[in-house]
Amino acid sequence: MQLHLKCILIASLYAAGCHQQGSNNGSNNTATTENSAATATTTPDVAGETSNGIAFKKQGALAFIAKSGADTLRKIDIQLAQTDEQRADGLMYRKSMTDGQGMLFIFPDMEERAFWMKNTYISLDIIYIADNMEIVSIQKYATPLSEQSLPSYKKAKYVLEVNGGFCDKYHIGYGDKISYQ
Repeated sequence: MQLHLKCILIASLYAAGCHQQGSNNGSNNTATTENSAATATTTPDVAGETSNGIAFKKQGALAFIAKSGADTLRKIDIQLAQTDEQRADGLMYRKSMTDGQGMLFIFPDMEERAFWMKNTYISLDIIYIADNMEIVSIQKYATPLSEQSLPSYKKAKYVLEVNGGFCDKYHIGYGDKISYQ
């Protein structure tokens, strides 16, 4: 008889735990300390999906300018992330991106930033940029789906995400600048 009561108790506790877990699914699951390409665990917008994940939306163009200011190193199309929601979603759920594309995160202030790769399926170079448009830090080849913090170590107002290996391939480095429209 005691075994039967234990089984009922365990089943009741399990059912209560499942019910409580299910009721929390609608809450905001944004990470508390990360500003990220993937900070929120929101569901992707089905209307914007393709077979490669969320569709890229060109909203501008960006040029990388050499430290000397004389040479344009590379130009890409960019999608902007300007609101908290856009910055939280970032490049989550994307399955691919071309070398001619990137996402520019625009923040209202200069702060040290940290991104992670939660729900991000492609390796990225994360480029931290000061308010004077100078590259101050780069996190190269960020591991897809990782929740490891990738800090800027310096204050940044902008963050640009491009494919992993982009900076090495196009010789983009600290002190180079960007210009965007």
